[in-house]
Amino acid sequence: MQIHPVVQAVTDRIRAKSADTRSEYLAQVDALAQRPPQMRSMGCANIAHAVAGVPANDKLRIVEIKGPNVGIVTAYNDVLSAHAPLQRYPDILKDEARKHGATAQVAGGVPAMCDGVTQGMPGMELSLFSRDAIAMGTAVALTHDTFDAALLLGVCDKIVPGLLIGALHFGHLPMVFVPAGPMTSGLSNNDKAKVRELAAQGLVGREKLLEAEMAAYHDAGTCTFYGTANSNQMLLEAMGLHVPGNAFINPEDGARELLTREAMRTVLDITAGKRFAPIGRVVDERCIVNAMVALLATGGSTNHLIHWVAVARAAGIVIDWNDFEQLSSVVPLLARVYPNGAADVNQFQAAGGPGYVIGQLLAAGLMHGDVLTVRPEGLAAYATVPRVEAGELVWQAATESGDDSVLRPVSAPFSPTGGLKLLTGNLGRSVIKVSAVPLDRHVLRAPAWVFDSQEALQAAFKSGALEQACQTNGHNGLVCVVRWQGPRANGMPELHKLTPPLAVLQGKGYQVALVTDGRMSGASGKVPAAIHVSPEALAGGPLAKIETGDMVLLDAETGIMQAEVDAAVWEARPLATIPADQLRANGRGLGRELFAGFRRNALSAEEGACTWLSN
Repeated sequence: MQIHPVVQAVTDRIRAKSADTRSEYLAQVDALAQRPPQMRSMGCANIAHAVAGVPANDKLRIVEIKGPNVGIVTAYNDVLSAHAPLQRYPDILKDEARKHGATAQVAGGVPAMCDGVTQGMPGMELSLFSRDAIAMGTAVALTHDTFDAALLLGVCDKIVPGLLIGALHFGHLPMVFVPAGPMTSGLSNNDKAKVRELAAQGLVGREKLLEAEMAAYHDAGTCTFYGTANSNQMLLEAMGLHVPGNAFINPEDGARELLTREAMRTVLDITAGKRFAPIGRVVDERCIVNAMVALLATGGSTNHLIHWVAVARAAGIVIDWNDFEQLSSVVPLLARVYPNGAADVNQFQAAGGPGYVIGQLLAAGLMHGDVLTVRPEGLAAYATVPRVEAGELVWQAATESGDDSVLRPVSAPFSPTGGLKLLTGNLGRSVIKVSAVPLDRHVLRAPAWVFDSQEALQAAFKSGALEQACQTNGHNGLVCVVRWQGPRANGMPELHKLTPPLAVLQGKGYQVALVTDGRMSGASGKVPAAIHVSPEALAGGPLAKIETGDMVLLDAETGIMQAEVDAAVWEARPLATIPADQLRANGRGLGRELFAGFRRNALSAEEGACTWLSN
């Protein structure tokens, strides 16, 4: 199938603007690839240190037989349900490596924090920056330089982007990602959201709310809504960095261990020279575009408009929100998974999952099929679903949707365009996830109420002041502006705690929206939210100019985010400054002091909020 002209045009534009940085990156990858294996040439003391802790037979394989040695970088901890199953993976992978004359070592662990635990808490202010800390941890693990390949074990929000950024700085090595899969379905996401809204109104107490939350988040595995964690897995499938169909198999499913062992066999095949697939060559401009298309086609997390900019930059590739916007104009929405629909990711998988989506997009020319992947069949291998037959893995083509309320073909999509929209105007540049917002909420014009923190908005809701303002301002609604939430101000936390109160007001018939330089992930829900506003207020962005009472137009159909203030008045208006005590508090306590350099060096959200690149 010939590639869609818009997809090709975006790819060509990305390739052109990335020419210098990509060439520099590939030169470094090639230089590292041309070295002799370091375990074969390093000093005797270095080798002795590297193998001192491994069993005698593994030492023999590494030192005398000179078999391949695979590094394992793991995000295991048992605070994150998604990562708890990874505890047993290293032993499985080492066992499989030995069966093929190879060895494997846990090269290192990386931190992995849960946004669900830290939501609305001070720890959330380290969440975004944990991505770059994970990338650094990956580099520390692999910089021992004793590995012929690597397996990367991780699933959730910042963990996969961080692992991938770190891995791309070792682009000469073949690498495969190894997930653990989602937990089984519990209380539905819609029912959980209803209880949260009742709690926000004081209609149910803590006991009922906790009961609902624990019924939803009840077991090992990834949360079952289609937020950043599960979007990560969809994107890795589209990039050809998984064993095909690995994303959404439950941790206790019989196929899970077989897929984990297959990951080791896959990376060993590459080290044996059966195909050429170092990760720095797999992740090229076409691969990045494929990931962007998969995100748009499934209505995935808005966080990836930050994370995948950073991932691309790690491979010397430059993308921005204009690229997402142009792709969104031609990529149809093929999936309805919460918060874009009622289904969870287990229903998504049962309906055909990533295999069905990738097959549809390839057939329509909306993805590049002529790309390197970790499998010899290329991206076509990812248009399949794995099954277990007689104890062995087999892959079947995912040609039909098992449930057209969850997955639809390109010929009959839920929407002819993707689920994300770029908004521009005198308030800056932002993104909105329109696939989760009812059509009658895509355009909103109302006065602004400016808040300096999410706590201030919550207090205004609890006191009844927000609803009173909606009733009395003559516009039956509000645009709530929450500023000083960008990377440099306080680490750009998720603002999920604002969804229930705003959803309550919207449910009462008021026109409400959120505008912020903070984040809302793929679980942001049905309230219009113009997020990631860039430049952020602390960097002199326009949110530092807006005042309570200014009329604001949010138009997700035409892509406008505008304060309706006379141009001369707007130009002359001074920039507000963050309250000094708030700025001081943002950098104190619970480890936040250690991240001062991250806040100081962070680029804008549209530049990936990278802390490791200079302007």
